[in-house]
Amino acid sequence: MSFLMQTSGTLTGLDILLVEDDDDTRFFLTTVLEMDGATVVAVISAADARNVLSELQPDVLISDIGLPGEDGYTFISKFRALKANNCGRVPAIALTAFADSEARIRALEAGFDTHVSKPIAPEELIEIVANLVASCNW
Repeated sequence: MSFLMQTSGTLTGLDILLVEDDDDTRFFLTTVLEMDGATVVAVISAADARNVLSELQPDVLISDIGLPGEDGYTFISKFRALKANNCGRVPAIALTAFADSEARIRALEAGFDTHVSKPIAPEELIEIVANLVASCNW
């Protein structure tokens, strides 16, 4: 995979939890985020994400909707219920191939802060993460 992108360093210092079951997409997203300065923990399922959460308090969650076993809608609902670990306040991005308004509404109602369609350009991903973090300045 080869792509050119200007890195801004906008995401420097952010810990991002990425939940994505597709190997190529997970690699691509991790590379883009890390090139801009983020630290990324990438897992392939909601169950793996929950295991990581015992040791990681992410600044941002990016989750695919179409996950094996437990989908992203169920995962974000459970994630938001983890108030003791501040998971209720972590900015969360739904990443999905479903770009229609029904999918967007369902993602927002489930607990995501924003909904992004795949595929996504590297610069767009960086901008979305940065803007979401800036707007969720708790």
